[in-house]
Amino acid sequence: MNPFRLSLLLGAVSCLSLGSAPAEAQSPQARPRARDLGITFGGQPGPNNAITDVSGVEVGHTTLISGDPQGPRGKGAVRTGVTAVLPRGKDGVSEDVFAAIYSLNGNGEMTGSHWLTEAGQLAGPVMLTNTNDVGAVRDSVISWAMKRGLEWELGLPVVAETWDGLLHDIYGFHVKAAHAHRALDGARGGPVAEGSVGGGTGMVCHSFKAGIGTASRKLPESDGGYTVGVLLQCNYGARHLFTVEGVPVGEEISDLRPCYTGPKTPGPGMFKNLPACASSRGAPQPRTPEGAGSIIVVVATDAPLLPHQLERLAKRVPLGIGKMGGLGANSSGDIFVAFSTQRLKPPAGKSVASVSALDNERMTPLFEATIQATQEAILNSMLASDTMTGAEGSRVYGLPQDRLLQAMKKYGRLAKPSPTP
Repeated sequence: MNPFRLSLLLGAVSCLSLGSAPAEAQSPQARPRARDLGITFGGQPGPNNAITDVSGVEVGHTTLISGDPQGPRGKGAVRTGVTAVLPRGKDGVSEDVFAAIYSLNGNGEMTGSHWLTEAGQLAGPVMLTNTNDVGAVRDSVISWAMKRGLEWELGLPVVAETWDGLLHDIYGFHVKAAHAHRALDGARGGPVAEGSVGGGTGMVCHSFKAGIGTASRKLPESDGGYTVGVLLQCNYGARHLFTVEGVPVGEEISDLRPCYTGPKTPGPGMFKNLPACASSRGAPQPRTPEGAGSIIVVVATDAPLLPHQLERLAKRVPLGIGKMGGLGANSSGDIFVAFSTQRLKPPAGKSVASVSALDNERMTPLFEATIQATQEAILNSMLASDTMTGAEGSRVYGLPQDRLLQAMKKYGRLAKPSPTP
């Protein structure tokens, strides 16, 4: 492991185990991202290759890592957190944006979605956390708004989830109001921390450790010069379907499956029959029922899009997921929200606002940018994540970069590395 990465991780763990403070909302990338390795998915990224390249967008994380992996459920390993995406940042949190939602498979939750669809607008942040703490985070957004006298303006909180019960003591209900508040208060622009941070701390993607990932695309001036940014919480997918730029990486790396280190097999559901880690490392594993989980994707753009156009943008997210090997499985909650940062507020004393709408004939480059950024964000979420041991001794391995590169080279799909901005 990169020594800097190790020191950063140990510092975060010790700090959070004591409950004294959250991890930094943003931090320098300690491990190579996809583009650093020569895996670009096409297109040109923005300065940070992150959702924050869309002007005004801020992101914050609170990461919770503590507890004994061998502890009983309810009192065991905490591997979870909260991520906040603020479309106009903290200073503009009360100003709505046009927005839309699209669900590929609805085995998941995104609170506030009915009104967002009805109004075509998003008020306040988009929050990401684990399945069982959606309610706590929703209530926390309201209390955070009340402290600022914005409870009416922020309306119904938008909180989405993915299930981290393989690694996290999910029935312990460990996320509290203070954790959501810290993510909101710590949100800022610039580089965005990825991997096992915030709501993505305990997540698994294609049976590798994953979590939060982000990427962006800057369109050429001939296509309007607009920026599209994606941030996602990655927790879906079967290993044998995992594909990168057409390369069957999941078949090339068929070992290193989730396993358990303890005296008993962790549960529940599809994960109750995990093999012991001693027998899983290095040996190809048979295809087993897998892919439980979800993926939540937030798409931001500065292009002047109306709600129905944003829905069209959100509908392109599954094409990026599909290219990586996602199916929209029955057990997966694949829910996507897209918003535009164009100004909606009418002039003082007026009730009518003038807004712009991009010609539909000019939207195809935005579609392509969304698909590219989604793929890159998924891989970034995995590359930034180290092997993690969690609840009842369950273990999920990080994606080995050397073997990923071997596979990409084998199929002639590795470009010259393009350093992350």
